[in-house]
Order: sequence, then structure tokens, then C-alpha cells
Amino acid sequence: MISGTAMVLERPGAQLAATDRHWGAPAASRLLVKVCTCGVCRTDLHVLDGEIAGARYPIVPGHEVIGRIVASGEGSAFRVGERVGIPWLGGSCGRCDACRAGRENLCAEAVFTGAQADGGYADYINADSRYCFRIPDFYSDAEAAPLMCAGLIGYRALSKAGTGGRLGLYGFGAAGHIVIQVARHQGREVFAFCRPGDDAAMSFARELGAQWAGPSDRPGPALLDAAIIFAPVGSLVPQALRAVRPGGRVVCAGIHMSDIPAMPYALLWGEREIVSVANLTRADGEAFLALAPQIPIRTQTTLYPLAAANQALEDLRAGKLNGAAVLDVAS
Repeated sequence: MISGTAMVLERPGAQLAATDRHWGAPAASRLLVKVCTCGVCRTDLHVLDGEIAGARYPIVPGHEVIGRIVASGEGSAFRVGERVGIPWLGGSCGRCDACRAGRENLCAEAVFTGAQADGGYADYINADSRYCFRIPDFYSDAEAAPLMCAGLIGYRALSKAGTGGRLGLYGFGAAGHIVIQVARHQGREVFAFCRPGDDAAMSFARELGAQWAGPSDRPGPALLDAAIIFAPVGSLVPQALRAVRPGGRVVCAGIHMSDIPAMPYALLWGEREIVSVANLTRADGEAFLALAPQIPIRTQTTLYPLAAANQALEDLRAGKLNGAAVLDVAS
């Protein structure tokens, strides 16, 4: 039995509370992992606010976990001492039509880290080894944490956006600052639509190679082939439809979004499309983590101690961060 601290959310709307916890030996195919870092994701805010269907409480949030294995259950492909990443998708049934088709992220029995299973805002985490990833040595623990969700959701959303050369990003936070690097590597022009008045985000986007960066309530300088919406703001959907050319696509990449307002059919007409993305499959993770050090993707992080998890969440909510917030659990 190992003891440590976990930041526990007792109910929606509450503050996280530091709580003593005990972790036992992992069952077959599972891992006990000493958490080194854990990214702070906008989805964690949705868990805090009670906006994730099926989330259980009390819960330990956090699904961008990087850690070292301290115990490995029978049948695991990992060894004690190896470094692993633990993402949002923490398990699936493996039997349903979605799982058999390689779309396990759509499994009705899927388990999500930090929502149905305790996550990485803690000294330790127990995880299903079959849904963990080996992390490239290229990245430090802090640099790797945002790759586990911001990177993965950005990668899957970019895949759904098609191959068009002119891409719009609505919301330029943790996911945006990663996906722009992949898109630029692919030779695309990127247009960043940021929160009105957020000059820091616009400047950050330009530093990372955006062709143009401006407020999301204004049109960009050219029609887009596709747009990805990372901000959980439903009113951006009709704005993005106005920004894409006929035949273009709007990808809604968040797990939660406010209601999409009524809009004229003319915005959708012309074979424009709206699609959503449900985070990741394991195949996405393997492909993305192989690609990331080749580009190489660089993540910008702001570190917080585990005890300051509430502050990190509030800074994220207030839009005070460029890049990603990361809990430095091991220090």
C-alpha cells in the first residue's frame, strides 16, 4: 500500500480539496504510476462545472498524465520504471461495433480518466496499461503533459479538417498552440481567431507562424478551406461557417460547447459541413507521438505545484495562459 495526496472534487462547483489517499497493487493489465506532471485541460473545467455527462463524484480530475511505473499488473506490456502517458480515454469494451471498427472513442462503455476514473491531480494513479502510451525521450515530463489531450485532440481534429491549405483556428489555447505546429509542418496557412481583446493570444499565434491573427468576432482576410473550433462557444459555429468556402468544413473539437444558436440554412448550403471530434483512439495516440518529435512540436507550459491546482484552473478559466498549465506533481 502506497500513501499520498490527491486533489479531490467532491461535487460540481466545489473547490478541489487535498485529501490523503492510499493506492494498492494494480490488478492484471493495470499499472500503478507515480505521477510526475499532469496537464490542466479545459475539459477539467467542464468536470468542475458538472457539464460532462456520466462524470462521477467525488473524482480526482486530470487526464494529461506523465509518470513512472512503480508496479505493473500481470499481463501488462510495460515494466516498472518506464515512463508512460495516460490520456482521456482510459478504457473501452473492445466488443461493440465502434470498438471493432477502430472507433473505441465512441464506445458506449468507455471509461474516461478524470471523469469516471480518478485522474492525475494526485501523487499516484492506477491506469489500464492497454490505454497508456510510451513517451518519446525528446520531451521532458512538463513538455509531454499537454500532448496527452491538447495535442491528441488537435491532431484528430486536424485529420477531420481534411487536407485544405487554408485553416482557421477558433480559440488559441493549449490545443491551438500545438496544432498550428502540425499544420505549418504540413505546409498549411493558419488563421487564428482569438477572444476579442486577447492581444497576447494573437501575438502568440503570430510567433508560432499564423498567417493572420485577429478577434473571432470579425471575418478573416480570406475564405478558409476548414476551421477548427477549440473554444466551447456555440456562437462560433455560424461565424466559422461564414468563414469557410463552399465545400469547406467546420470541426467542433471540444467535449462540451454552449448551445449553437439558430442560423439561416444559407450558412450551411454549398456543401459546407459541420463535424465533431470525440478526442482520441489509441491509434491516434501512437501516430501523433511518433510524429511530434519529428516536427518537432514544442509545448509552452506554466508550472504549478499540485497544491495550487485550484489556482491553475482559475487561471485557465480567466484566459491568463499562453500555452498550457501543468501541475508539477513530483517536485
